[in-house]
Amino acid sequence: MADTTQNQRPLGAQISHMLKDRGVDVIFGIPGVHNQEMYRGIEEAGITHVLARHEQGAGFMADGYARATGKPGVAYVITGPGVCNIMTPMGQAYSDSVPMLVISSCLDETAAKRGQLHQMKDQRAAAETVCDWSEEARTAEAAYHLIDRAFGEFDLQRARSKHIQVPIALLQRDAAPAKPRRHTPSGRPAADEARAIEEVLPALVSAKRPLFVFGGGAATPQVAQLAMRVLKQHRAAAFTTYAGRGVVSPDYPLLFGATLARESSADVIAKADVVVVIGSSLDEVDIWRPHLGHDCRMFRVDIDAEVLRDGQDATDTILSDCTAFLGDLAQAASQAGTSDWTPEEVAATRARWRAETDAERPGIVPICDALRGAVPADTMIYSDMTQFAYVAKEVWDMDRPAHWHHPYGFGTLGYATPAAIGGAMARRGKPTMAIIGDYGFHYTMQELGVAVELGLSLPIILWDNGKLGEIEDSMVRAQIAPNAVVARNPDFVKLAEAFGAQAVAPNSLAEMQEAVKAAFDADGPTLIYVTPAVLG
Repeated sequence: MADTTQNQRPLGAQISHMLKDRGVDVIFGIPGVHNQEMYRGIEEAGITHVLARHEQGAGFMADGYARATGKPGVAYVITGPGVCNIMTPMGQAYSDSVPMLVISSCLDETAAKRGQLHQMKDQRAAAETVCDWSEEARTAEAAYHLIDRAFGEFDLQRARSKHIQVPIALLQRDAAPAKPRRHTPSGRPAADEARAIEEVLPALVSAKRPLFVFGGGAATPQVAQLAMRVLKQHRAAAFTTYAGRGVVSPDYPLLFGATLARESSADVIAKADVVVVIGSSLDEVDIWRPHLGHDCRMFRVDIDAEVLRDGQDATDTILSDCTAFLGDLAQAASQAGTSDWTPEEVAATRARWRAETDAERPGIVPICDALRGAVPADTMIYSDMTQFAYVAKEVWDMDRPAHWHHPYGFGTLGYATPAAIGGAMARRGKPTMAIIGDYGFHYTMQELGVAVELGLSLPIILWDNGKLGEIEDSMVRAQIAPNAVVARNPDFVKLAEAFGAQAVAPNSLAEMQEAVKAAFDADGPTLIYVTPAVLG
């Protein structure tokens, strides 16, 4: 708890003390002359600062840290270019419901004075285009209020990135400390138990083909435990979104997996006579078609009212926290439902979809299988926009929720390496791994130096197909002669070694597996260079 008896000090220092009192133990960022006052109190407050090589890297690290812990990821950046550079991570965190707080400095006056260092026409408004809200604190009390507002909303609402900017002169000015953290009643919207019993339960009991869809909003251990209980009670089949993998146990015989993007999954869903969608907005990046495919009663359960009013033709909507809803449903079930779904039907469908995936991007499925066999239990994986990840998201079932993180919505390149650094910082002593393509690696390769400095035992699987493979394939499908899809790559092994990392280029699947196992025990990051020609 913050010491309220301390003397006044610059607001920049007080902000760090306040964040520590609110549970922040790591901040990612880059100092500059405009935000240096924010750095005055970091060490004194007992917060670890991770120095990124680029503000985009700092933002992705904060994102990765937040996904690993469930706590807000915090970043400090400078006025102008610092804010612009972190806007891509802010947009990614917004689209993927990640609690990220970016605090920046800003100029004291912009309307009546031009030509200042780092000047933008409207920095606050620019940031607001990619986050939940962007506000300027013009007093110390306003800064404290906005920070507490952000943390309160992270607890009670759908998580989104937020930005607070503080004028440079205000950061330098002495201020009283923030008040200690007060206990805030917690709890997101809870389902009306009577409604869960009176509407959802009878529909499930009478259904012959009940079907659940679990999204990233349901990806918690508590929800996973309740979900398995409910699924077994009603012998219901299940899909997950990519972000929802691990909510349903991979050995559950009626799991269709994270295969909603398969075109024919709509045909399977059309066979259901009741559908319950929990914690998913069913976005384009989840299903890759306008409509889920159901022709029956659908219950939508979510904490975001906007999601409940989308175009998916839900007949019933329930504004509720997933845990509360499933808890009520599990306790209310007094009889087991019947089901016409069969394990044989599900297994045959999944086998067909797996073959389709392998045919679309040949040679990657066996590599995914080999890699999966080499990673320890509880490995947290961060992937990038790369064909390797696109295949893995469909064929690699997770045995626990919230352990595979990907830039789903915004779809930015360069996410995996810095995000995995943030995740590894949050999970010291636990296995963390990055999967990134050759082109995406170019975006944030400089952050490899951060992993070296921190001594993170981080395997980085670098998938090099020598091109923007997915874009080339898309051009071919559109009957466009592929162009601008090949770039000259460096010797990635030598590049990693120049940063001080370990690096290896395995010549077989077995060598790759051994390299991955060794990388988890190394005293720093290891780049594992994989190509289709060698391992395909």
